[in-house]
Amino acid sequence: MKETGLTHEQLAMVAVIQRQWAAQNPRAMMRDLITVDDVLNSRMVAYPMHLLECCLVTDGGGALIVTSAERAKSMAADLPHKPVFLLGTGESSETPMVSQMEDFTTSKAFRVSGKKAFDEAGITHADVDHLMIYDAFAHLPIYGLEDLGFVGRGEAGAFISDGNTAPGGKLPLNTNGGGLSYTHTGMYGMFA
Repeated sequence: MKETGLTHEQLAMVAVIQRQWAAQNPRAMMRDLITVDDVLNSRMVAYPMHLLECCLVTDGGGALIVTSAERAKSMAADLPHKPVFLLGTGESSETPMVSQMEDFTTSKAFRVSGKKAFDEAGITHADVDHLMIYDAFAHLPIYGLEDLGFVGRGEAGAFISDGNTAPGGKLPLNTNGGGLSYTHTGMYGMFA
C-alpha cells in the first residue's frame, strides 16, 4: 500500500467482486453479496487483512483426468464435458515463507511461472479472456494481475475497482468465487 498507493477500499473490492462471482455459483460456500464496508468492518486478522479478505477454510476435493490430446479428441463425443487442451504451463515457488520474499509488493513466483506458461503456449495477454489466480488472501490477485503483466505496477487495485474483473468486465477473474468465497481446502490449485 505504501509503495504502490493501493487503498484499503481497492483491496476490499477484490473480496467484493469474488463474492459477485460466487453468488452465481450454486456450489460456492459463501454466496451472499458483500460491500466494501462489509469487508472493512469485518474483524481484522493481520493488518491490513480483514476476515473477508482471507480465504475460507473448507473441505473439498477434485480430480482431473489427464491424457494425450489425440486421445481426448478421439473420445470427445463420449465425454460429458468438452476436453480442455493445455497450451502451456509454468510453475514456480519463491520461498517457503512470505517473510523470505525478496520484495513484499511483488511475487517472483507469478513472474517466473507466468513467463514460462506464456512462452510455452505461444500466446500474449491479448489472447487471454478469462483468468484464474490463486487468492488465499485478497492481495494475491493484485500480485497476479501485475506480475503476470496484465496491468502495470501499482495499477491492479484500480483495475479491479473499476469492475474489469467483475461479471461483465473485460477480464473475468476467479469466476467460481475463488478461495475467498467458493472454497479453499488448503491446496486450492485444483479448483482454479
